[in-house]
Amino acid sequence: MRVVAIGGGTGLSTLLRGLRKHVAVPGQTTGSSLITDLAAVVTVTDDGGSSGRLRKDFKMLPPGDLRNCMVALSEEEDLLAQLFRHRFRSGGEMEGHNFGNLFVAALTEITGDFGHAIQLASKILATRGRIYPVTTANATLVARMDDGSLVRGETNISATKRRIVELMMEPPNAAPLPETIDAINRADLITIGPGSLYTSLITNLLVDGVAQALRNANGLRVYVCNLMTQANESLGLSASQHIQRIYDHAGGPIFDYAIINTAPVSPEMLLRYAAEGSLPIEPDIDRVEAMGVHCVVGNFLSEGDVLRHNPETVTGALLELGRLARSR
Repeated sequence: MRVVAIGGGTGLSTLLRGLRKHVAVPGQTTGSSLITDLAAVVTVTDDGGSSGRLRKDFKMLPPGDLRNCMVALSEEEDLLAQLFRHRFRSGGEMEGHNFGNLFVAALTEITGDFGHAIQLASKILATRGRIYPVTTANATLVARMDDGSLVRGETNISATKRRIVELMMEPPNAAPLPETIDAINRADLITIGPGSLYTSLITNLLVDGVAQALRNANGLRVYVCNLMTQANESLGLSASQHIQRIYDHAGGPIFDYAIINTAPVSPEMLLRYAAEGSLPIEPDIDRVEAMGVHCVVGNFLSEGDVLRHNPETVTGALLELGRLARSR
């Protein structure tokens, strides 16, 4: 099957680690190679950290989320993948920069094209899949908050104490990569999430033509619901309310299924997240189903230093949905 995964941040790279193991490799045929084509569509509005510094200094798009996806789709034990993950801990102006980000910046200067630089870096890492920035426009996020104020820039939006009411993009007509729209049109399975509701997921839907392509897509469209609420973006929102916020920005329904965790989070992890006011997302299954979205529920947790989705169990659920859809 052909799969498109849309998102950003650690959520998308976590999902890609699971999907990568099922991507067919030319010349090899195994029973687990169910994905013939995998494309990741990645947000490019980050303006903080190493990515933000490169964006300011080199007038380029932020490479951080794309670099994380490249590493996720490469062989994780490979030395090059370790190198791309490396962050400099000293060295004056080098401190805090990520090697993979610098590598993409160098390729962008050499080729004069950010999208081409991403494809070359992916080739060097031998990624099992294609990676596309959702747009090559130098776009900035603007959020309307619950007090009516406007906040510009992803870092400022994440730092504010107000609740986001509406997310916008400048310029409002940022063009998508043609390959992105083509991948969505051809996909058998399309995933959105997990990831920060506004700054990793909804931001992709603001790029001209992406939401329309998702509304009209023939492939099965699946929302992978976050595990926990997030300050500024989704505190107090249930699973159905997450979906409704996405629909409000997409101009209509774009999901056929939702993968929602119903397993309990450990008391230790609950206590850690409570310090940020973060709680497990309420799995209001009846309300989600009433929206016309079928739910796949179960234990999709992976607890470590932080709470993440288990890439294997999420991928298993996604591929089963894909198989069912193709058999109809």
